[in-house]
Amino acid sequence: MSFPGRLSVKLAALGAVFVTALGSIAAHADPITLNIVDVAGNLQLTQKGFEAFKAKYPNLVSNITYTNAPAPQLPGKIKAMQAAGRADIDLVLTGTDALAAGIEQNLWLKLLPDNAGAFPGLLDKYAPGPRKMQDLAQGYGIEVAYMPAGPLIEYNPAKVGDPPKTPEQLLQWCKAHPNKLIYARPANSGPGRTFLMGLPYVLGDKNPQDPINGWDKTWAFLKALNDCIPYYPGGTSAVMKELGEGTRDMTVTVTGWDLNPRALGIVPADFKVQAFDNMTWVNDAHYMVIPKGVPKDKVAVLFKLMNFMLEPAQQALTYDDGYFYPGPAVKDVTLARAPAHSQEVIKKYGRPEYDKWIADRPHQIPLSAQAMVAAFQKWDRDIGAQKTK
Repeated sequence: MSFPGRLSVKLAALGAVFVTALGSIAAHADPITLNIVDVAGNLQLTQKGFEAFKAKYPNLVSNITYTNAPAPQLPGKIKAMQAAGRADIDLVLTGTDALAAGIEQNLWLKLLPDNAGAFPGLLDKYAPGPRKMQDLAQGYGIEVAYMPAGPLIEYNPAKVGDPPKTPEQLLQWCKAHPNKLIYARPANSGPGRTFLMGLPYVLGDKNPQDPINGWDKTWAFLKALNDCIPYYPGGTSAVMKELGEGTRDMTVTVTGWDLNPRALGIVPADFKVQAFDNMTWVNDAHYMVIPKGVPKDKVAVLFKLMNFMLEPAQQALTYDDGYFYPGPAVKDVTLARAPAHSQEVIKKYGRPEYDKWIADRPHQIPLSAQAMVAAFQKWDRDIGAQKTK
């Protein structure tokens, strides 16, 4: 008999939170400025959506400022800001890297289930793959974009006649062609961390979700690979620049970082990708998170903004130029709904094999927040310590 009572009390409480949030919006006389920080390159996918929100609700938002920052530096900045009692950042756009670090350091406002009433039907909106990625946020973020990521190998076909199909072949190629393979520091690179998290599945490690006690083969492989890699750039953009200029012949990549640099002319259009024979996809996502300490009136507006960004019209914009391919996290947002320019780019630079690989290969979510932080720390200490720039 007690369960229905508890449930009704809980629903009433959630409703009260939502009503309070709406009341805060109504009571806020003047439109506000929102400060958004992007550590994932997500603004390529979402800035037009944010601007559409501002245009639709001028009574709520007068201005939006946008800042880009490296993911590893953000948690320290937010921690200092919170210690000083300031709220200079209202919304953070992040991949799994800074999401995990912020959860670990208790930096983010808990959104779910605490404020579930403000996000009606949220979980039912997501397609199956993105739905699992939303769980990864542990209630601290709202997923806004999705990508079945990799790991994939990208290479210059003029220099690589027989691309590696296994990690062992990759190591052999690297040793035979020293300094021609690089990848970026995983703590600040989607392709880098996808490679790091994908190797345990390909190599058959005993526990792919436990980087400290379950990745013996992965750490041994990365140490061996370290001998023929000249250095580890601090981000993926530098990797793609060197690949495109011909300084390097091969790197690790993910679907979006394959399509987008070729569409932008940074990497030649004819460069190719290869999947490992027994690859498991490690999926990726971008999230909207709110630092603790943001004023309640702003939080109420941010909740409304987050819901707006999950509407089909805004989700269709995330196809972009293939940066986070495919992009949409919610159900039934097909390429046909994307802007004409996005459709043209993806038809020209997309790869038919992606649909087949995505359908045929198994999929896994990334490491939990705590495990991912541990993996980054171990990689920084044991692999990249002497070679990261």
